[in-house]
Amino acid sequence: MKYMSCYAVFVWMVLIAVPGVGAHAQKADAGAILEKTSQIYRQWDGISIKFTANIRSDKNGISESFEGTIVMKDDKFVLKTPDMTVWFDGTTQWTYVPRIGEVNIAAPSGSDLQFLNPMILLRDYRKDFIVSYIGESTSANAKMAYDVALIPKKKDDVEKIEMQIEKNTSLPAKLVVTMRNSMRSVFHVKELEKAAPPDDIFSFPESEYPEAEIVDLR
Repeated sequence: MKYMSCYAVFVWMVLIAVPGVGAHAQKADAGAILEKTSQIYRQWDGISIKFTANIRSDKNGISESFEGTIVMKDDKFVLKTPDMTVWFDGTTQWTYVPRIGEVNIAAPSGSDLQFLNPMILLRDYRKDFIVSYIGESTSANAKMAYDVALIPKKKDDVEKIEMQIEKNTSLPAKLVVTMRNSMRSVFHVKELEKAAPPDDIFSFPESEYPEAEIVDLR
């Protein structure tokens, strides 16, 4: 269950960590919205997000809630939740699980990078997803919002992704990821702001974890 949580967080991280949709657009078009997010994201030096999440599967009797943070810059990120910390420097990924005192090292590539690199996802979304504008809704902050859906064109672990974007700020307020195994993950943004993180925070600080067991999966 913990590893399904990690996967859902990666999916959320990639999609929600783009900072706006152009609230003044005359026509609510999902494709235009995603094009705008790609342009804006490229103009930012980095982004920092605080979030809350609920991961639930009635079929499997799973319900888990937690808080976390994500800092991103280009295709790099560092993700922290109570169950794990993940560093990705653009080439190598380190996942530290304190419960077992283990660090897994991987070198994601191909389709895996779509769930780690927002620029790859935004660049290829027309090829990989059917994008549609759902309508309008009210966010948890009682703000009017746009709703957009992404459906994978090919059968995948992810069945559907729904994004909620507040109109007044053009910032993401909520994201819902529905998996084919009935797992449903709901993420709420608590804070989202520009950041200028140094590159060294995206690599595993080995000296800070001298007793961690290193497992190299590359």
